Amino acid sequence: MNPMEQLEAIQEYCRELFETDSSGHDFYHLKRVARLASQIAKEKGADYFICVAGAWLHDVGDHKLFLHPQQAFSEMDQFLNMIKISDDKIEDIHLAIEDISFSKGRIPSTIEGKIIQDADRVDAIGAIGIARTFAYGGAKGQLIYHDEKREGTSVQHFYDKILTLKDTLHTEGARQEAEKRHAFVEAYLEQFFNEWD
Repeated sequence: MNPMEQLEAIQEYCRELFETDSSGHDFYHLKRVARLASQIAKEKGADYFICVAGAWLHDVGDHKLFLHPQQAFSEMDQFLNMIKISDDKIEDIHLAIEDISFSKGRIPSTIEGKIIQDADRVDAIGAIGIARTFAYGGAKGQLIYHDEKREGTSVQHFYDKILTLKDTLHTEGARQEAEKRHAFVEAYLEQFFNEWD
């Protein structure tokens, strides 16, 4: 299998794992992250294969999405071995995706990890990001909003996370896209509160 065939196999693996997800972490989220990561990888001269493979695989084993995260991660490694990805490349993928989660509060140690983190965070901002926020909130039983108890609502999540993301990005391409999407989220929230009140 050549590298492009391996990336296609990874894409299909992720399709099977995530296609029915209703929390905003579905196959199409991964597809958007992989597309943006591939663009940034070319701009930055980073390892294209690691950026794209890691973008596809970055949600595998996420504790929010899997009942048995470690098992999911082990099965991913078995799959990568099966499609003849070298142990060195698998280790590079691990390194690229281990610190991208917002909740961990870490900065990835490699440029490939920073690119994947940027691409993932950009997909959380803008019109798609708004849709994903409410999809995740609904999947987790969160209220949209509450006048008196705002913590834990989907709208509060914009202030706790989404509106902070543009200032955490590492690459110029991601920052430029995030600025536009951030402005859209701010306009949306202004309209939301006009209608709410």
